[in-house]
Amino acid sequence: MEDGLRVENSEGVVNSEGVANNENAKDSEGVANANLENTFDENILDELDSSPILCEVLGDALPKCRLFHVKLCKEGLIRGLVGPRDMCILWERHILNSAAAVPFIEKIVVNSKQKRIADVGSGGGFPGLVIAACLPDVNITLIEPMERRVVWLEECVSLMDLKNVTIFHGRSDEVISQVKEHKIQPFDAVTCRAVAPMTKLAGWTIPLLRKHGSLVALKGKSAQAEIEKASKMIRKAGGVNPRVVEAPVARGLQSTTVVIVDKA
Repeated sequence: MEDGLRVENSEGVVNSEGVANNENAKDSEGVANANLENTFDENILDELDSSPILCEVLGDALPKCRLFHVKLCKEGLIRGLVGPRDMCILWERHILNSAAAVPFIEKIVVNSKQKRIADVGSGGGFPGLVIAACLPDVNITLIEPMERRVVWLEECVSLMDLKNVTIFHGRSDEVISQVKEHKIQPFDAVTCRAVAPMTKLAGWTIPLLRKHGSLVALKGKSAQAEIEKASKMIRKAGGVNPRVVEAPVARGLQSTTVVIVDKA
């Protein structure tokens, strides 16, 4: 495996065989993916492909993110990671949206020696892979239970040459157990995007944090209502000061709604 990449199974043990055998996942997607592949137009252009905004937002991470973008264009739809309507707005909807979390992470880890964050429910790599590309000095653990998505993440980490990424094949509660049993250190920050409502997310993320660490969750316009509904769950999980922040992405682009929750 590539340096910096470690794929673990649901027991938290390094899987020496990796996750290269993905036949079951491929079979389960069946004929539907074959039909999508036949209709995919490789000539579809992203609206921001040649925009200076990409360099302004992503900086030195742009070359790695371009590799990610190309792979998403070629395989994201047929592998069920993005929708058909996303294909011409992948930069804005997924990559730049994910990059909006970067300033928050930078602020959280600035005084940390370990600089460790976890991305829960990494799926297609949002926001985890984008953060990893933008912050090469931060160690990122991608937590993903679905094997076919772990395979995708492994491929992307190798393609993007991300040395600061570990992939955990399992659920967040398994990692929480390891934190509680002092098998691993808690994280400075936890990120997630489009995983679950805050009523569930609180218990899946906040226990992963060190004292005074923070959850950075990329959410939709219902974020304020979500944290109000989840106030008891947030407190039970050890969270304090939940708030909603509108994070600017770039001029002319829609801001990203972010929920921040601190660990008491």
